[in-house]
Amino acid sequence: MRRLLSIIIYTLSQQVFSQVAIGKTSVSNNSVSLEFGAENRGLILPYNIDKTSIETDGTLIYDTVDYKVKYLKNGIWTDLSKDDGTTTTIGIANLSIQGNDKTEQPNAKTIIGDDISNNTSGVLILSDSTKAMILPKVASPHLNIINPAAGMLVYDTAAKQVAVFNGTSWSFWKP
Repeated sequence: MRRLLSIIIYTLSQQVFSQVAIGKTSVSNNSVSLEFGAENRGLILPYNIDKTSIETDGTLIYDTVDYKVKYLKNGIWTDLSKDDGTTTTIGIANLSIQGNDKTEQPNAKTIIGDDISNNTSGVLILSDSTKAMILPKVASPHLNIINPAAGMLVYDTAAKQVAVFNGTSWSFWKP
């Protein structure tokens, strides 16, 4: 009973404050809706084969058809993965973790933000227009993350850029 009460209080507090810290006790400031602790771990993008059902610009996925990280902008999927056509940059992914023995709940999602009635399709939706997500911060992820998963996304604090792993190699995005 005590555990159930703790879970209910935790869930309600997340909806009231619309801020979530994962791997740490609090977010760094009021403009953050989702923030990750400082460890050598990253955020894994959702694997997706059927991109035709996704219509929301700004969506990031790891496409298991061509093993690339993609971003939807103006209804067009843009490839964000490094790929020079050689086997050293073509991504791979172990899809066995998505085996047939798991039951998918097609309407399941988590909303963080001020609009909990948001009907956007997605697994994790940040719906606050005044707060942003802070990626997991890792210094030199290509050196410090052991055995990264395909679709992993982090902010490289040493190079000051976003890094993504396609299953074979890291790509670094810098404005």
